[in-house]
Amino acid sequence: MIKEAHLAKVSLEKYKKYISCGLYFEIKELARPLRGKRVIHINSVAQGGGVAEILRSLVPLMRGVGLRVKWLVIEPKKEKFFYITKKIHDSLQSGKESLTKQEKELYIKESKGFAAQIRTAKTDFWVVHDNQPLAIPSFNPEMRPVISRIHIDLSEPNKKVLDFLLPYFSPCKNIIFSLKDFVNFYFPPKKIVIFPPAIDPLASKNQPLRPFTARAILMEQGINPTRPLVAQVSRFDRWKDPIGVIKAYYLARNKIPDLQLALLGFFQAKDDPVARGVYLKVKKYAKADPRIFLFAHPEQIGALSIDIFVNAVQVASRVILQKSIKEGFGLTVTEAMWKGKPVIGGNVGGIKLQIEDGKNGFLVNSPREAARRIVELIKNPQLSKKLGKAAKERVKEKFLIPRLLRDYLKLFNNLQINYKYTN
Repeated sequence: MIKEAHLAKVSLEKYKKYISCGLYFEIKELARPLRGKRVIHINSVAQGGGVAEILRSLVPLMRGVGLRVKWLVIEPKKEKFFYITKKIHDSLQSGKESLTKQEKELYIKESKGFAAQIRTAKTDFWVVHDNQPLAIPSFNPEMRPVISRIHIDLSEPNKKVLDFLLPYFSPCKNIIFSLKDFVNFYFPPKKIVIFPPAIDPLASKNQPLRPFTARAILMEQGINPTRPLVAQVSRFDRWKDPIGVIKAYYLARNKIPDLQLALLGFFQAKDDPVARGVYLKVKKYAKADPRIFLFAHPEQIGALSIDIFVNAVQVASRVILQKSIKEGFGLTVTEAMWKGKPVIGGNVGGIKLQIEDGKNGFLVNSPREAARRIVELIKNPQLSKKLGKAAKERVKEKFLIPRLLRDYLKLFNNLQINYKYTN
Protein backbone atom coordinates (compact mmCIF):
# COMPACT_ATOMS: atom_id res chain seq x y z
CA MET A 1 0.00 0.00 0.00
CA ILE A 2 1.09 3.60 -0.63
CA LYS A 3 -0.30 6.40 1.49
CA GLU A 4 0.01 10.16 1.23
CA ALA A 5 1.30 12.23 4.13
CA HIS A 6 -0.81 15.39 4.11
CA LEU A 7 0.89 18.63 5.14
CA ALA A 8 -0.06 22.29 4.79
CA LYS A 9 2.22 24.71 2.96
CA VAL A 10 4.61 27.02 4.82
CA SER A 11 5.70 30.41 3.54
CA LEU A 12 9.38 31.19 3.00
CA GLU A 13 8.68 34.50 4.79
CA LYS A 14 8.65 32.62 8.11
CA TYR A 15 12.33 31.79 7.66
CA LYS A 16 13.42 35.29 6.71
CA LYS A 17 15.04 36.08 10.06
CA TYR A 18 17.12 32.90 9.96
CA ILE A 19 18.71 33.31 6.53
CA SER A 20 20.65 35.90 4.57
CA CYS A 21 18.94 38.28 2.14
CA GLY A 22 21.04 36.73 -0.61
CA LEU A 23 19.69 33.25 0.04
CA TYR A 24 16.12 34.53 0.38
CA PHE A 25 16.14 36.25 -3.01
CA GLU A 26 18.04 33.39 -4.65
CA ILE A 27 15.28 30.99 -3.59
CA LYS A 28 12.62 33.37 -4.92
CA GLU A 29 14.40 33.59 -8.27
CA LEU A 30 14.91 29.82 -8.55
CA ALA A 31 11.29 29.11 -7.65
CA ARG A 32 9.83 31.42 -10.32
CA PRO A 33 10.27 29.10 -13.36
CA LEU A 34 9.09 26.14 -11.27
CA ARG A 35 5.74 27.54 -10.15
CA GLY A 36 3.02 24.96 -10.63
CA LYS A 37 5.49 22.13 -11.27
CA ARG A 38 4.61 18.84 -9.61
CA VAL A 39 6.97 16.96 -7.30
CA ILE A 40 6.44 13.61 -5.60
CA HIS A 41 8.71 12.45 -2.79
CA ILE A 42 8.59 8.74 -1.86
CA ASN A 43 10.12 7.20 1.26
CA SER A 44 9.50 4.43 3.77
CA VAL A 45 7.97 6.14 6.83
CA ALA A 46 6.12 9.34 7.72
CA GLN A 47 7.42 9.40 11.28
CA GLY A 48 10.73 8.47 12.86
CA GLY A 49 14.17 8.84 11.33
CA GLY A 50 15.96 11.68 9.59
CA VAL A 51 14.37 11.34 6.15
CA ALA A 52 10.83 11.71 7.51
CA GLU A 53 11.95 14.65 9.62
CA ILE A 54 13.43 16.43 6.62
CA LEU A 55 10.38 15.81 4.43
CA ARG A 56 8.04 17.03 7.15
CA SER A 57 9.63 20.46 6.78
CA LEU A 58 10.80 20.43 3.16
CA VAL A 59 7.48 19.45 1.56
CA PRO A 60 5.48 22.35 3.10
CA LEU A 61 8.26 24.80 2.24
CA MET A 62 8.37 23.60 -1.38
CA ARG A 63 4.62 24.20 -1.52
CA GLY A 64 5.15 27.62 0.00
CA VAL A 65 7.29 28.74 -2.96
CA GLY A 66 4.75 27.59 -5.53
CA LEU A 67 5.45 23.91 -6.29
CA ARG A 68 2.70 21.29 -6.17
CA VAL A 69 4.23 18.65 -3.91
CA LYS A 70 3.06 15.27 -2.65
CA TRP A 71 4.73 13.01 -0.12
CA LEU A 72 4.03 9.30 -0.55
CA VAL A 73 4.91 6.63 2.01
CA ILE A 74 5.21 2.93 1.23
CA GLU A 75 3.58 0.31 3.45
CA PRO A 76 4.56 -3.23 2.39
CA LYS A 77 2.18 -6.17 2.50
CA LYS A 78 4.86 -8.32 4.08
CA GLU A 79 6.40 -7.10 7.32
CA LYS A 80 9.63 -8.87 6.38
CA PHE A 81 10.17 -6.27 3.64
CA PHE A 82 11.55 -3.79 6.19
CA TYR A 83 13.86 -6.45 7.65
CA ILE A 84 15.25 -6.86 4.16
CA THR A 85 15.63 -3.13 3.53
CA LYS A 86 17.30 -2.70 6.93
CA LYS A 87 19.69 -5.48 5.94
CA ILE A 88 20.35 -3.66 2.65
CA HIS A 89 20.89 -0.40 4.54
CA ASP A 90 23.49 -2.01 6.81
CA SER A 91 25.18 -3.86 3.93
CA LEU A 92 25.51 -0.68 1.89
CA GLN A 93 27.35 0.84 4.85
CA SER A 94 29.92 -2.01 4.72
CA GLY A 95 27.90 -4.66 6.57
CA LYS A 96 28.85 -8.26 5.77
CA GLU A 97 25.42 -9.85 5.39
CA SER A 98 24.19 -10.68 1.90
CA LEU A 99 20.65 -11.17 0.65
CA THR A 100 19.17 -14.59 0.11
CA LYS A 101 17.35 -15.46 -3.11
CA GLN A 102 14.02 -15.34 -1.26
CA GLU A 103 14.79 -11.89 0.18
CA LYS A 104 15.63 -10.51 -3.26
CA GLU A 105 12.41 -11.96 -4.65
CA LEU A 106 10.33 -10.38 -1.90
CA TYR A 107 12.02 -7.00 -2.38
CA ILE A 108 11.21 -7.16 -6.12
CA LYS A 109 7.64 -8.39 -5.56
CA GLU A 110 6.81 -5.59 -3.11
CA SER A 111 8.42 -3.01 -5.40
CA LYS A 112 6.31 -4.19 -8.33
CA GLY A 113 3.21 -3.89 -6.13
CA PHE A 114 4.09 -0.31 -5.18
CA ALA A 115 4.75 0.52 -8.84
CA ALA A 116 1.33 -0.78 -9.86
CA GLN A 117 -0.39 1.38 -7.25
CA ILE A 118 1.05 4.63 -8.62
CA ARG A 119 0.95 3.75 -12.32
CA THR A 120 -1.46 6.61 -13.05
CA ALA A 121 0.30 9.21 -10.90
CA LYS A 122 1.54 12.18 -12.92
CA THR A 123 4.31 14.54 -11.86
CA ASP A 124 7.22 16.55 -13.21
CA PHE A 125 9.83 15.26 -10.75
CA TRP A 126 10.04 12.09 -8.69
CA VAL A 127 12.37 12.01 -5.68
CA VAL A 128 12.94 8.49 -4.33
CA HIS A 129 14.61 8.35 -0.91
CA ASP A 130 17.06 5.55 -0.03
CA ASN A 131 16.79 1.87 -0.84
CA GLN A 132 13.27 1.05 0.34
CA PRO A 133 11.42 2.53 -2.70
CA LEU A 134 14.46 2.52 -5.02
CA ALA A 135 13.25 -0.23 -7.38
CA ILE A 136 9.76 1.20 -7.94
CA PRO A 137 10.65 3.31 -11.05
CA SER A 138 12.16 0.25 -12.74
CA PHE A 139 8.71 -1.35 -12.76
CA ASN A 140 6.82 1.80 -13.76
CA PRO A 141 8.20 3.45 -16.93
CA GLU A 142 5.76 6.35 -16.44
CA MET A 143 7.85 7.49 -13.47
CA ARG A 144 10.18 9.89 -15.25
CA PRO A 145 12.31 11.85 -14.57
CA VAL A 146 13.52 10.20 -11.35
CA ILE A 147 15.94 11.50 -8.74
CA SER A 148 17.42 9.08 -6.23
CA ARG A 149 18.25 10.63 -2.87
CA ILE A 150 20.69 8.41 -0.91
CA HIS A 151 21.12 9.53 2.69
CA ILE A 152 23.79 7.00 3.74
CA ASP A 153 27.47 6.31 3.10
CA LEU A 154 28.02 4.08 0.05
CA SER A 155 31.80 4.47 -0.10
CA GLU A 156 32.51 0.89 1.07
CA PRO A 157 29.42 -1.15 0.25
CA ASN A 158 28.93 -4.87 0.41
CA LYS A 159 29.61 -5.59 -3.28
CA LYS A 160 27.05 -8.40 -3.62
CA VAL A 161 24.24 -6.26 -2.25
CA LEU A 162 25.25 -3.25 -4.33
CA ASP A 163 25.37 -5.44 -7.47
CA PHE A 164 21.76 -6.43 -6.77
CA LEU A 165 20.68 -2.79 -6.42
CA LEU A 166 22.68 -1.15 -9.21
CA PRO A 167 20.18 -1.90 -12.03
CA TYR A 168 17.52 -0.03 -10.06
CA PHE A 169 19.55 3.17 -10.27
CA SER A 170 19.39 3.06 -14.08
CA PRO A 171 16.15 5.08 -14.47
CA CYS A 172 17.55 7.86 -12.26
CA LYS A 173 18.61 11.05 -13.98
CA ASN A 174 20.41 12.18 -10.84
CA ILE A 175 21.61 10.58 -7.61
CA ILE A 176 21.99 12.90 -4.63
CA PHE A 177 24.55 12.16 -1.91
CA SER A 178 25.33 14.19 1.20
CA LEU A 179 29.11 14.10 0.71
CA LYS A 180 31.50 13.39 -2.15
CA ASP A 181 33.18 10.83 0.12
CA PHE A 182 30.00 8.72 0.09
CA VAL A 183 30.13 8.03 -3.65
CA ASN A 184 31.82 4.96 -5.12
CA PHE A 185 33.05 4.42 -8.67
CA TYR A 186 30.08 2.24 -9.66
CA PHE A 187 27.95 5.36 -10.18
CA PRO A 188 28.28 7.49 -13.34
CA PRO A 189 29.87 10.81 -12.30
CA LYS A 190 27.53 12.79 -14.56
CA LYS A 191 24.54 11.65 -12.49
CA ILE A 192 25.99 12.63 -9.12
CA VAL A 193 24.78 15.69 -7.21
CA ILE A 194 26.13 16.61 -3.78
CA PHE A 195 24.28 18.50 -1.07
CA PRO A 196 23.76 17.73 2.63
CA PRO A 197 20.54 17.63 4.66
CA ALA A 198 19.38 20.40 6.98
CA ILE A 199 17.21 21.06 10.02
CA ASP A 200 14.13 23.21 10.43
CA PRO A 201 14.55 26.10 12.90
CA LEU A 202 10.74 26.41 13.11
CA ALA A 203 10.25 22.82 14.31
CA SER A 204 9.27 22.46 17.97
CA LYS A 205 12.41 20.41 18.52
CA ASN A 206 14.55 23.37 17.46
CA GLN A 207 12.63 26.28 18.94
CA PRO A 208 14.18 28.13 21.93
CA LEU A 209 13.39 26.46 25.25
CA ARG A 210 14.13 28.11 28.58
CA PRO A 211 16.78 26.23 30.61
CA PHE A 212 14.44 26.32 33.63
CA THR A 213 11.70 24.59 31.62
CA ALA A 214 14.17 22.04 30.25
CA ARG A 215 15.42 21.18 33.74
CA ALA A 216 11.84 20.82 35.03
CA ILE A 217 11.03 18.36 32.23
CA LEU A 218 14.12 16.30 33.10
CA MET A 219 13.21 16.25 36.79
CA GLU A 220 9.89 14.63 35.89
CA GLN A 221 11.89 11.76 34.37
CA GLY A 222 14.08 11.29 37.46
CA ILE A 223 17.12 13.08 36.02
CA ASN A 224 18.82 15.36 38.55
CA PRO A 225 19.25 18.80 36.90
CA THR A 226 21.89 19.85 39.46
CA ARG A 227 24.28 17.13 38.27
CA PRO A 228 26.10 17.22 34.93
CA LEU A 229 24.32 15.36 32.14
CA VAL A 230 25.64 14.06 28.81
CA ALA A 231 23.25 12.70 26.20
CA GLN A 232 23.01 11.01 22.84
CA VAL A 233 19.83 11.29 20.77
CA SER A 234 19.80 8.50 18.19
CA ARG A 235 18.00 5.35 17.19
CA PHE A 236 19.21 2.24 18.98
CA ASP A 237 21.39 1.13 16.10
CA ARG A 238 24.81 -0.50 16.09
CA TRP A 239 26.16 2.18 13.76
CA LYS A 240 25.35 4.81 16.41
CA ASP A 241 27.56 2.89 18.87
CA PRO A 242 25.41 3.23 22.03
CA ILE A 243 27.64 0.69 23.82
CA GLY A 244 30.64 2.90 23.03
CA VAL A 245 28.76 5.86 24.52
CA ILE A 246 28.24 3.96 27.77
CA LYS A 247 31.92 3.00 27.83
CA ALA A 248 32.86 6.66 27.42
CA TYR A 249 30.45 7.62 30.20
CA TYR A 250 31.98 5.12 32.66
CA LEU A 251 35.49 6.35 31.86
CA ALA A 252 34.46 9.98 32.29
CA ARG A 253 32.72 9.20 35.58
CA ASN A 254 36.08 8.28 37.08
CA LYS A 255 36.85 12.03 36.95
CA ILE A 256 33.29 13.34 37.37
CA PRO A 257 31.59 11.01 39.91
CA ASP A 258 28.14 12.61 39.73
CA LEU A 259 27.93 12.40 35.92
CA GLN A 260 24.64 11.24 34.36
CA LEU A 261 23.93 9.81 30.90
CA ALA A 262 20.73 9.87 28.83
CA LEU A 263 20.26 7.82 25.66
CA LEU A 264 17.18 8.73 23.62
CA GLY A 265 16.19 6.33 20.86
CA PHE A 266 12.40 6.20 20.79
CA PHE A 267 10.86 3.42 18.71
CA GLN A 268 9.06 5.33 15.96
CA ALA A 269 10.36 4.21 12.58
CA LYS A 270 8.59 1.14 11.18
CA ASP A 271 11.46 0.59 8.74
CA ASP A 272 13.92 -0.20 11.58
CA PRO A 273 12.70 -3.52 13.00
CA VAL A 274 16.02 -4.42 14.68
CA ALA A 275 16.12 -1.40 17.01
CA ARG A 276 14.47 -3.30 19.86
CA GLY A 277 17.16 -5.96 19.78
CA VAL A 278 19.90 -3.33 19.97
CA TYR A 279 18.07 -1.61 22.81
CA LEU A 280 17.96 -4.83 24.85
CA LYS A 281 21.73 -5.27 24.43
CA VAL A 282 22.29 -1.67 25.53
CA LYS A 283 19.98 -2.11 28.51
CA LYS A 284 21.87 -5.22 29.55
CA TYR A 285 25.23 -3.45 29.20
CA ALA A 286 24.00 -0.51 31.31
CA LYS A 287 23.49 -2.96 34.20
CA ALA A 288 20.61 -0.98 35.72
CA ASP A 289 22.94 1.87 36.58
CA PRO A 290 20.63 4.47 38.21
CA ARG A 291 22.49 7.31 36.49
CA ILE A 292 21.99 5.91 32.98
CA PHE A 293 18.59 6.85 31.56
CA LEU A 294 17.35 4.93 28.52
CA PHE A 295 14.36 6.25 26.58
CA ALA A 296 12.95 3.90 23.97
CA HIS A 297 9.19 3.74 24.55
CA PRO A 298 7.17 6.91 23.89
CA GLU A 299 4.89 6.12 26.83
CA GLN A 300 7.85 6.69 29.19
CA ILE A 301 7.36 10.43 28.80
CA GLY A 302 3.58 10.38 29.09
CA ALA A 303 1.69 13.08 27.21
CA LEU A 304 4.84 15.07 26.47
CA SER A 305 5.78 15.14 22.79
CA ILE A 306 9.01 13.44 21.78
CA ASP A 307 10.22 16.60 20.04
CA ILE A 308 9.79 18.74 23.16
CA PHE A 309 11.49 16.09 25.29
CA VAL A 310 14.44 15.87 22.88
CA ASN A 311 14.66 19.66 22.93
CA ALA A 312 14.71 19.67 26.73
CA VAL A 313 17.43 17.01 26.95
CA GLN A 314 19.61 18.82 24.42
CA VAL A 315 19.16 22.16 26.20
CA ALA A 316 19.79 20.78 29.69
CA SER A 317 22.78 18.59 28.80
CA ARG A 318 26.29 19.88 29.36
CA VAL A 319 27.58 17.87 26.41
CA ILE A 320 25.89 16.12 23.48
CA LEU A 321 27.40 12.97 22.01
CA GLN A 322 26.99 11.40 18.59
CA LYS A 323 29.55 8.63 18.74
CA SER A 324 28.61 7.01 15.44
CA ILE A 325 30.92 4.63 13.61
CA LYS A 326 28.98 5.24 10.35
CA GLU A 327 26.82 8.30 9.79
CA GLY A 328 25.07 9.64 6.72
CA PHE A 329 24.75 13.08 8.23
CA GLY A 330 23.52 13.16 11.82
CA LEU A 331 20.64 15.62 12.18
CA THR A 332 20.87 15.32 15.96
CA VAL A 333 24.36 16.81 15.73
CA THR A 334 22.92 19.77 13.81
CA GLU A 335 20.08 20.17 16.31
CA ALA A 336 22.43 20.29 19.28
CA MET A 337 24.81 22.68 17.52
CA TRP A 338 21.85 24.94 16.71
CA LYS A 339 21.15 25.12 20.46
CA GLY A 340 24.72 26.28 21.08
CA LYS A 341 25.83 23.00 22.61
CA PRO A 342 29.32 21.51 22.29
CA VAL A 343 29.05 18.19 20.45
CA ILE A 344 31.46 15.28 20.60
CA GLY A 345 31.00 13.26 17.44
CA GLY A 346 32.46 10.20 15.81
CA ASN A 347 35.10 11.09 13.25
CA VAL A 348 32.98 9.76 10.38
CA GLY A 349 30.68 10.70 7.50
CA GLY A 350 28.41 13.72 7.76
CA ILE A 351 29.54 14.47 11.31
CA LYS A 352 32.90 15.57 9.88
CA LEU A 353 31.05 17.93 7.56
CA GLN A 354 29.47 19.68 10.53
CA ILE A 355 32.08 19.58 13.28
CA GLU A 356 35.43 21.29 12.80
CA ASP A 357 37.54 19.57 15.44
CA GLY A 358 38.52 21.96 18.20
CA LYS A 359 36.68 24.90 16.60
CA ASN A 360 33.00 24.15 17.12
CA GLY A 361 33.10 20.71 18.74
CA PHE A 362 35.29 17.62 18.92
CA LEU A 363 35.76 14.58 16.69
CA VAL A 364 36.77 11.31 18.35
CA ASN A 365 37.74 7.80 17.32
CA SER A 366 37.23 5.82 20.54
CA PRO A 367 35.33 5.77 23.84
CA ARG A 368 38.53 6.82 25.62
CA GLU A 369 38.87 9.92 23.44
CA ALA A 370 35.19 10.71 23.95
CA ALA A 371 35.58 10.39 27.73
CA ARG A 372 38.57 12.73 27.74
CA ARG A 373 36.61 15.36 25.82
CA ILE A 374 33.57 14.99 28.11
CA VAL A 375 35.73 15.71 31.12
CA GLU A 376 37.46 18.62 29.38
CA LEU A 377 34.20 20.30 28.42
CA ILE A 378 32.47 19.86 31.77
CA LYS A 379 35.48 21.15 33.67
CA ASN A 380 36.00 24.09 31.30
CA PRO A 381 32.68 25.97 30.89
CA GLN A 382 34.34 28.79 28.94
CA LEU A 383 35.60 26.35 26.30
CA SER A 384 32.17 24.74 26.17
CA LYS A 385 30.52 28.12 25.63
CA LYS A 386 33.03 29.13 22.94
CA LEU A 387 32.56 25.90 20.96
CA GLY A 388 28.79 26.09 21.32
CA LYS A 389 28.66 29.63 19.96
CA ALA A 390 30.76 28.65 16.93
CA ALA A 391 28.58 25.57 16.44
CA LYS A 392 25.38 27.62 16.18
CA GLU A 393 26.96 29.94 13.62
CA ARG A 394 28.04 26.95 11.53
CA VAL A 395 24.47 25.64 11.41
CA LYS A 396 23.02 29.04 10.61
CA GLU A 397 25.40 29.40 7.69
CA LYS A 398 25.21 25.88 6.23
CA PHE A 399 22.49 23.59 7.56
CA LEU A 400 19.06 25.22 7.77
CA ILE A 401 16.13 24.00 5.65
CA PRO A 402 15.92 27.01 3.26
CA ARG A 403 19.39 26.13 1.98
CA LEU A 404 18.23 22.60 1.29
CA LEU A 405 15.20 24.00 -0.55
CA ARG A 406 17.55 26.10 -2.71
CA ASP A 407 19.63 23.04 -3.61
CA TYR A 408 16.54 21.12 -4.72
CA LEU A 409 15.28 24.08 -6.74
CA LYS A 410 18.62 24.32 -8.54
CA LEU A 411 18.46 20.63 -9.34
CA PHE A 412 14.86 20.82 -10.59
CA ASN A 413 15.70 23.77 -12.82
CA ASN A 414 18.72 21.98 -14.32
CA LEU A 415 16.80 18.76 -14.75
CA GLN A 416 13.89 20.55 -16.40
CA ILE A 417 16.22 22.07 -19.00
CA ASN A 418 18.26 18.91 -19.61
CA TYR A 419 15.27 16.54 -19.65
CA LYS A 420 13.49 18.63 -22.28
CA TYR A 421 16.65 18.75 -24.34
CA THR A 422 17.32 15.00 -24.25
CA ASN A 423 13.76 13.70 -24.61
